[in-house]
Amino acid sequence: MRTIGQIPHPEFVITLFNWNSKYILKFEAGPFEQTFKIAEMDVAGEQEVRDLVDNTKFMESVNSCFHSTSDNLYSIIE
Repeated sequence: MRTIGQIPHPEFVITLFNWNSKYILKFEAGPFEQTFKIAEMDVAGEQEVRDLVDNTKFMESVNSCFHSTSDNLYSIIE
């Protein structure tokens, strides 16, 4: 797996990888992470994958999933 680079963001650590003809977009927030695998043939290139981070609806969904995951974990622990 080749690391392409980090994408700056105020809330998440975002890393972009390339592996096996796929772009892998990994989001980290504290102890949680989400990974999206995007086939190279489904996008015009690396920049289109990077542009997902600027898509408000996509980022709201990522944030919502982190909150839901956190709520689920901590409700079980309590």
